[in-house]
Amino acid sequence: MGEEANANHRLMAVVGIAQAVATAQTPLDVARASIGRARSALGGSFAALSVWERDPGWLRVLVNDGDLALGEEPLPEHETYPIRDFPDVVEYLRREWANGGEPHAWVETVHGRYARTGSYEHQRMADLSRRGRGCCIVAPIVLHHRAWGELYVARHTGAPVFGRAEADFATVLAAVIAAGVAQTERLEEVRRLAFTDPLTGLANRRAVDTRLDEALARHRERGAVVSLVVCDLNGLKRVNDSLGHEVGDRLLVGFGSVLSMCGARLPGSVAARLGGDEFCLLVEGASAADVERAAEELCARARWLGLGDGVAVGIASTDTDAGPVRTARRLFRLADAAQYRAKADRSTKPVVAGRAVAELADAPPRTPAERRSFRGRRQNDS
Repeated sequence: MGEEANANHRLMAVVGIAQAVATAQTPLDVARASIGRARSALGGSFAALSVWERDPGWLRVLVNDGDLALGEEPLPEHETYPIRDFPDVVEYLRREWANGGEPHAWVETVHGRYARTGSYEHQRMADLSRRGRGCCIVAPIVLHHRAWGELYVARHTGAPVFGRAEADFATVLAAVIAAGVAQTERLEEVRRLAFTDPLTGLANRRAVDTRLDEALARHRERGAVVSLVVCDLNGLKRVNDSLGHEVGDRLLVGFGSVLSMCGARLPGSVAARLGGDEFCLLVEGASAADVERAAEELCARARWLGLGDGVAVGIASTDTDAGPVRTARRLFRLADAAQYRAKADRSTKPVVAGRAVAELADAPPRTPAERRSFRGRRQNDS
């Protein structure tokens, strides 16, 4: 391939990877979209994209591509390599940053690092030989001035050894992949802000609406039990008026922590702040009895906060005698009616929506407060 044709080939590879990762939603999406193109562009027989996970201290493989050796899988679940097996790599990265630069890709062979004399031994050389590969390129993926992971491309034993130009090109490809990973991080932050209550860190109403629709769809398809625990924090206005809004905010944050802790007893639950002094716990899969026990603990712990006057809690579930529940609005109305009954009775325990509460939910609201309490996103109910 001539120099001009080779330059065009590499340019097209860069453009192709950039376009492929542009729509990625997660780092795994980026890995899957880019790895095959990177391997092909570098003329490798095998490629892998991995992430450095510092807390457990290992390199975790996200995806493998090409001619896989024994034990390698396209999307491995548990393929990891301890960082201690690559002390020279860690030292190389540290040295590059210490000198004010950023790491570039390098070439390794079964005989050691390319163009380096003297003894050179570490785990990667053994892996090359054991898997029938003669050389590889290791390209650090740098994100926020830290080594996020690496692009690894290898060739079979007997194939031409990668050169310096190919290592430089791998550095460019790694930078394009890093840009794709950075984009997924920005998307994740946007999603987090869109679905998180900024004060308590819990899910917000938008997140509950989305998850509840999905849960009820599974209920209609497979009969999965869905429950909603609606909480109204008593005494918040008094705390705000007498002690100030900063203290009131602490009460809201404290109750949010209690709600999360009680929800942890129910796997898959979502704790959320709906707004103001209203919170909820969305639960899928747990029995109505388990949900009621968790709600009883919630009521007890809320009284230990030392501020406010406890909490009024109502529970609605697809697993009770309140009638069929087919829409999110119906479940909310039942839970609201149960919470309203708990508040009116000054109950220190949760009220579960049964037949009597269902009648209250179905009755036309008589006061502005009642009308506000029976919220809903849709006009149609069932």
